[in-house]
Amino acid sequence: MIIGQIKDGIVLDHITAGRGMEIYNILKLGKLDCTVAMIKNAESSKMGKKDIIKIGQVMDIDFDVLGYIDPGITVNIIRDGKLVKREKLSLPERVTDIIRCKNPRCITSVEQELRHEFRLVNAEKKLYRCIYCESPAPRAEQ
Repeated sequence: MIIGQIKDGIVLDHITAGRGMEIYNILKLGKLDCTVAMIKNAESSKMGKKDIIKIGQVMDIDFDVLGYIDPGITVNIIRDGKLVKREKLSLPERVTDIIRCKNPRCITSVEQELRHEFRLVNAEKKLYRCIYCESPAPRAEQ
């Protein structure tokens, strides 16, 4: 299978196999008016299998969302057919308005204008806690 080279765009590489469609939907890539290629279960010497997403335009992407969902992703920015930036994502220290606190007694349940903010408390377990009530965040990885 051959998928063409990108002249200007973004390649999301090293996505955990099976998580590509989740990222595709979260980033709303189906609404873009450009070429988007989704490669599932590509062979990888490092990961065994991986997903890859190629986006045919440069756009703003919230790296915190991607890092929270799948911290091993590599983001490659392509301009004029050349790699101009490569960023390997990791778990963000804080995530804001990506997930919602499930605690009904949390102040965010009453004060609707407050942002839902969580801080990383244990990177090994990928555990985040609400900054207001210390409730654990729902897990992104399953």
